[in-house]
Amino acid sequence: MAQAQPVLHHNHHFPFSLTSKTLHFSLRFARPPLTLVSSSSSSSSLSSSSSSSSSSSSGYVHLPRVSTAPVDYAPPAPEYDFEQEIVRLRGLCTKLSKRKSIKEKLKVIDRDYRVKQFFNSRRNWFCRVLPALNLDPYDCFLLKCLVAAGQEHVLSLGIESVEGEFETARGLVKHALFSLVEMIEKFDVNGNGGREGFGKGGMVLEKEELGDLKKLLTNLGEIEQFYDCIGGIIGYQIKVLELLASSKPERYSKNWSGQMKQAMDCEFLKIHAPNGPDLSKNIEYASQAALWGIEGLPELGEIYPLGGAADRLGLVDPDTGECLPAAMLSYCGRTLLEGLIRDLQAREFLYNKIYGKQCITPVAIMTSSAKNNHKRIVSLCERFGWFGRGRSNFQLFEQPLVPAIGADDGLWLVTKSFTPLCKPGGHGVIWKLAHDKGIFKWFYDHGRKGATVRQVSNVAAATDLTLLALSGIGLRKKKKLGFASCKRTTGATEGMNVLIERKNLDGMWEYGLSCIEYTEFEKYGITEGSHSPVSLQESFPANTNILYVDLHSVESVMSSNSEKSLPGMVLNLKKPVAYFDQFGRKHSVSGGRLECTMQNIADSFFNTSSSQCYNDVEDILDTFIVYNERRRVTSSAKRTRKHASESLHQTPDGALLDILRNAHDLLSRCNIEVPVVESNDMYVDSGPPYLILLHPALGPLWEVARQKFSGGSISKGSELQVEVAEFLWRNVQLDGSLIVLSENVMGSMKIDENGESLIRYGQRCGRCKLENVKVLNKGIDWNAEDNIYWKLEVQRHEGCKIILHGNAEFEATNVVLQGNHVFEVPDGYKLIIAPGTSGFEAQLDPIELDKQDTGSWCWNYKIEGSHIKLEYVEL
Repeated sequence: MAQAQPVLHHNHHFPFSLTSKTLHFSLRFARPPLTLVSSSSSSSSLSSSSSSSSSSSSGYVHLPRVSTAPVDYAPPAPEYDFEQEIVRLRGLCTKLSKRKSIKEKLKVIDRDYRVKQFFNSRRNWFCRVLPALNLDPYDCFLLKCLVAAGQEHVLSLGIESVEGEFETARGLVKHALFSLVEMIEKFDVNGNGGREGFGKGGMVLEKEELGDLKKLLTNLGEIEQFYDCIGGIIGYQIKVLELLASSKPERYSKNWSGQMKQAMDCEFLKIHAPNGPDLSKNIEYASQAALWGIEGLPELGEIYPLGGAADRLGLVDPDTGECLPAAMLSYCGRTLLEGLIRDLQAREFLYNKIYGKQCITPVAIMTSSAKNNHKRIVSLCERFGWFGRGRSNFQLFEQPLVPAIGADDGLWLVTKSFTPLCKPGGHGVIWKLAHDKGIFKWFYDHGRKGATVRQVSNVAAATDLTLLALSGIGLRKKKKLGFASCKRTTGATEGMNVLIERKNLDGMWEYGLSCIEYTEFEKYGITEGSHSPVSLQESFPANTNILYVDLHSVESVMSSNSEKSLPGMVLNLKKPVAYFDQFGRKHSVSGGRLECTMQNIADSFFNTSSSQCYNDVEDILDTFIVYNERRRVTSSAKRTRKHASESLHQTPDGALLDILRNAHDLLSRCNIEVPVVESNDMYVDSGPPYLILLHPALGPLWEVARQKFSGGSISKGSELQVEVAEFLWRNVQLDGSLIVLSENVMGSMKIDENGESLIRYGQRCGRCKLENVKVLNKGIDWNAEDNIYWKLEVQRHEGCKIILHGNAEFEATNVVLQGNHVFEVPDGYKLIIAPGTSGFEAQLDPIELDKQDTGSWCWNYKIEGSHIKLEYVEL
């Protein structure tokens, strides 16, 4: 470990989330002070006093939903002891953990003073309707956990501000008017306001409210079950309050600070920049590692965390106006999810070409209900026939939604009664969810040992050999986890990979790779910019969330059912939470939600040493890291480019430029003249310099793809799309638009014994061969105002398009294709374009019967040393 590396020092670990400063805190809770009320015990799950009512049984009684507080005075929020609330909840959580049955747990939680006050209040309208709902004991327990966690406002139909602050006089009047209008709209001649619902003794819930209550109970049940390793609903709130407190040290008291110091389990902590092979420089090792990855493909699974809300993209269905998840973003002519599968199939096609065997990788996809994410992804997979992979090779599992909280007081934000604002709980929940849903066993049943993980918004993750080398090293060296990384861009909303070195109180040293999220930088005193004491861009690499994981190692951590099952819990308060309430008013408050980070599962794989290690510590670790050029590792379409914004970073526009830069790097080494793509600021007010989109099955290794291209040129303003794997380009000059499309890019579909369509790699592929060809046409209309280049929605003056149906073949030799042309070749035929008296002649011949599956020519792949060599073979 080089001593010259920049080092950040800490004197404790919690884990990797607190500064070394003494922390103090106090907090004002924006809720009325609570007082205990005496009540007699009840044998039912809910207090018997909740059914009392002063109303007559002959008609409905409507509880006032308009505040009677004077509008000219808003009392200050009372001081609230934040520390005491955490201690109270911890005590309750400990007691509940010792009880097994719901009946026993109810006895414990019924003694909590918040629960007693809420459920025994004669003025509480909600408690007066509860007996008529006939909730089972478990649902009652969930509601009492909600109240015990200090979130009783979720069950209120009053006008309390969900932002945790008393309203201004103007705000109270506005609330009152909204509520009055709502009451008038529902009033009918029978005097009951038109309320049709469920209740007793005059108290009633409308059908809509009852539906919302049922949804709330379902959501609470999911939280209670999923977060059982930290105490369910109560534990969730404890962790939220702890993270809120740690984000503001002034909230800690001196006594609390002392308790935290005692809890620290190490004498000091150091953070180093990790060492690892650079795939862009160590070419021989990179090639060998990629071959390990190809060879090990039958032992690998694929994991996609697609449950995120992707609010920054602002995707909207143009037909329905509904918000869309990131997986549905149309990028370069296909959704991002289609792009993930296409990259995977390219690796499987490469395996088939080398070993002559079929390999279908099982894919596990984590979804969520946010923006109908789960339903939309299932619908997309069904529409594409599960991409010719079979339904049995997919497992979709849905992550629970978690409540968003206000940063000032930890109160859950609500949009209306019974409806907390909920969002996905971060991609780190994927490991525990996979354990709970049996995903690990499913992988084992498919013979898998490891898996690669990538996010849907990163369109560059599968470029060249990055993924294959990462998985190859992980499998060959029996590592537990690996990171693919690169240089970090200053100002990017991305974390950084680090090597942790710490000495425990028992004198043992621990080492391991980990990640610090960008939201946690301040806790380490890390800042961006020229005045930063540490240059993040030069010293610490970017966390890209491209991972290799050993399945058994991860599952063993999840089996512990401890806090380790939820790695890297953070509370991201960097951005305000925006939402609309039931009256259509928009709110924007400082807040966040408890999120887990999937890459921090690495924190469970540290290695221990009896003495301090000074050199090459990475060689002994169970975790590893590999590097490559940034645009070959990560380029994300995470956010929509704002109008008139000069920044293209992490936008679909900027990601497209990186794809074009990669295309330039690939083709320019093939003796093809291609214009250089300049820096992003050159294209802020214009389109890209050209469009080059190549199917990954042409490689996906550039070493393979470069043997299919040789000589020629691509002029500025041109367009090249190649959607066929069996392709040959020799001395082609392109000035305009050339599009090659094939139905059978990598193979054909066969119906299996279950009636499903499965791809058969290498059989009946489309083929295209171009030798000594000039393609000249007007191409794309670069002045068209409605062009969206990253969507591949462009206007063209002219173009040359080749369409191959089934196993069709196209060959053009020694010709000039000038002007607008469409060559459409039917299944089972070869179209030959040759010089003729009028420029060129076309000849359509049937493919010989004995060559229908293999084609008239192919590329033969052979491994020589650590490289793959291609041989052109006429059949």
